Amino acid sequence: MCLLALIGAWAQCGRALAATAYVTDQLILGVYAEQNQQGQRLATLHSGTGVETLGSSGDYTQVRTGDGITGWVKSSFLVSHEPAAARVKELEDELSRAHATTPALAEAAAQSEAQGLRQALAASQTELASVRASLPAARGAPAAAAGGLPPNLWRYAAAGGASLAVGFWFGYATLARRISRKFGGIKIY
Repeated sequence: MCLLALIGAWAQCGRALAATAYVTDQLILGVYAEQNQQGQRLATLHSGTGVETLGSSGDYTQVRTGDGITGWVKSSFLVSHEPAAARVKELEDELSRAHATTPALAEAAAQSEAQGLRQALAASQTELASVRASLPAARGAPAAAAGGLPPNLWRYAAAGGASLAVGFWFGYATLARRISRKFGGIKIY
């Protein structure tokens, strides 16, 4: 009687201490009805599959799959942390879900940024127009002609042309004088 009570207590203790374990990387593991892997194969587990550990005996651990199948597997193929391959797959799935929403988010962000730039451009153009309107009045100069050109443009053009002509003549005279000194008065052009 005491032996039956002890076995019942051990079974209850095993259920109370149930923990999650994972099948290690790159493995296909069979779940068997008996500990020695000689019994009927109940299920096949792939790397990263989570199982509930119910107890262990020697080299074998009794597990319950997500489908509710209870059987025995070799303990050396179970680890207490999720394998890297399973975690990588989860992260890749999460990344692909994130990329699926990215174009829509990028389009919304681009439209928002474009709207902000349009508003900034409009504000800058308004400020520029007000500065242009106040500029001739601040100088005391007469307003520009209807074409937008200053009224004394021809004077500026004539002064620029005269400066260019004087500069050209001065450069030509200097070059002629240097050639004359070097070659004895014969012009070689």
